[in-house]
Amino acid sequence: MGEIDPAFIQSIEHRPKLTVTDPGEIPVIDLSALDSGAVDLLVADIGKACEEWGFFQVINHGVPLEVVRRIEAAMKEFFDQSIDEKRKVKRDEAKAMGYHDSEHTKNVRDWKEVLDIAVEDPMVISASPDPQDQELTEYHNQWPEYPPEFRKIWKEYAGETEKLAVKLLELISLSLGLAGDRLIEFFQGQTSLIRLNHYPPCPWPELALGVGRHKDAGALTVLFQDGVGGLEVKRKADGEWVGVKPIPNAYIINVGDVIQVWSNDKYESVEHRVVANSEKERFSIPFFFFPAHHVNVKPLEELTNEENPPKFKEYNWGKFMATRNRSDFKKQAVENIQIHHFRVSEQ
Repeated sequence: MGEIDPAFIQSIEHRPKLTVTDPGEIPVIDLSALDSGAVDLLVADIGKACEEWGFFQVINHGVPLEVVRRIEAAMKEFFDQSIDEKRKVKRDEAKAMGYHDSEHTKNVRDWKEVLDIAVEDPMVISASPDPQDQELTEYHNQWPEYPPEFRKIWKEYAGETEKLAVKLLELISLSLGLAGDRLIEFFQGQTSLIRLNHYPPCPWPELALGVGRHKDAGALTVLFQDGVGGLEVKRKADGEWVGVKPIPNAYIINVGDVIQVWSNDKYESVEHRVVANSEKERFSIPFFFFPAHHVNVKPLEELTNEENPPKFKEYNWGKFMATRNRSDFKKQAVENIQIHHFRVSEQ
């Protein structure tokens, strides 16, 4: 078996337990209520899930199963290729979209490989983290040659998943007491991306993680996963890691940092991670719903007042992302930028 590369080894306090807390508590929400007219109850359920968990699963979501099956098959064909073939579309600091097999979370290497593809091509983003630098840059997608229908299959999937993300954004907006279309303006010129994740079997599941503990920086994550499982959520009530039981054809939804700031902490972006599996490979497809680069993220005026003043200072999404992107390719000496760096100190 050999020895594990030390870059993958989690510190002792962050190593996974090989027996996890009983799964099944994450709320499951049936979106068919949209068709039956029971929207108020649906909105209340989503608000409760966002407030208590920051995570929920949705069924009857409207994404056609055949579309999902096609992207799953194409993803497996891509990752089954040789490393040399996959690296023909390798990401680097100049080409931010593409294949990557050495991503770090919290400065520890993840046991996975990914293919990142922007929803809008090109993606327009800030060229540097410097607040005075107004220059923009464009990220262009790198499309694999194999499988040959990959681009067409991906675009079909992206279109369906984006429709679901918009629907969920509207429901979350309503759950905050806002108009359904209040948040969508922030996504004109979105920087969203879809990531194809492949987690190979890991001989050291007690030492490494598929993805280390983290919170999602964007507004919303819409995740499709296979039946293998491995996603764990840090339960707000007691800080225990809880496994998310795969439900066939369901999507897992989680609130990101941007919605935490917009809601002024009413909804919290929750830590999660992926444990490694010693026997089975795992695949998942997150859609990261990100605002446009020019959006300044701050608590929404409608959700703040004298009794509930803004808990975060305003920050620019494009500059935030430019700062984060620097850490993708090398280990950092300090923690990457997080929303807590913008929290207003309590006097």
